[in-house]
Amino acid sequence: MHTCCTPGRPGRVHACAPGTVELLPPPPVPPRRRAPHTAPEVVDLPGGEFRMGDHFDEGYPDDGERPVHRVVLEPFAIGTTTVTNAQFAAFAAATGHRTDAERYGSSAVFHLALRARPRDVLGRAPRTPWWLEVAGADWAHPGGPLSSWQELPDHPVVHVSWYDAVAYCRWSGTRLPTEAEWEYAARGGHRGRRYPWGDDLTPDGQDRCNIWHGDFPTHNTLRDGHLTTAPVRSFPPNDFGLYESAGNVWEWCADWFSPAYYRRSPRHDPLGPRTGTARVTRGGSHLCHRSYCNRYRLAARSANTPESSSGNCGFRVVRAAPGPA
Repeated sequence: MHTCCTPGRPGRVHACAPGTVELLPPPPVPPRRRAPHTAPEVVDLPGGEFRMGDHFDEGYPDDGERPVHRVVLEPFAIGTTTVTNAQFAAFAAATGHRTDAERYGSSAVFHLALRARPRDVLGRAPRTPWWLEVAGADWAHPGGPLSSWQELPDHPVVHVSWYDAVAYCRWSGTRLPTEAEWEYAARGGHRGRRYPWGDDLTPDGQDRCNIWHGDFPTHNTLRDGHLTTAPVRSFPPNDFGLYESAGNVWEWCADWFSPAYYRRSPRHDPLGPRTGTARVTRGGSHLCHRSYCNRYRLAARSANTPESSSGNCGFRVVRAAPGPA
């Protein structure tokens, strides 16, 4: 799905290196335990009705952002930030969890973020050569084997698959947000906005999110101060208290993805299609740019196969009644 945004393993084939990949079974889910003091901070939201979807009719048709439709949600609590490297490290230390990237032995790294030896680069994506398949790239080594999460403890954890995110949630007594919960929370109680802060990308010339500036994918002006991920809470929160719900990293949601789902979505607490091949991701990332991936809008949708991982995808958690698994 959308390999310009988050490279995956479509058809069980490495996105950046040809050849079939043996599909590993989903990782074992750790037992539920009390989360440590590093657990994500959550904010309680009242739920209620909102209008979900692309109010401006400017999304990609294949993404299925329309029609705009009314959704009613029960109250829930959602992470004010995405899960950080330090928080995921506490989980990994407590459970011994090995991520899909660790089990596969590689993950996708943006070419300008590479910190690896030449022999670690296994290949490039044919249609998106800025994505490199890098041996030894994983959540603890986000740029490759020569990097370490300890240099970025307050940055979003990346190189985590949907299965890895679900494992963390089970351990911490949380779950992934549904796609509807994610959009409701990201909108911050406002109707029909393009971005969490309004309709203008840079009001008063101020950057409000971490996206690409310059000529993608070769030159980033660093106008917002970041080449890759930014620490959580780098930009002002929305009116619900959520940070970086646009840009920085894509965020896994609980739902299976279907571009046709909005046409039949139930009004109350939609859970997404019953089956599928890819899981929803939301929010855009630091690599999004209006020239090729205008998906840092509130209504924008993307998806990836659940075993896939990359250097621009993480997740935030929800605390509420059990949702889809």
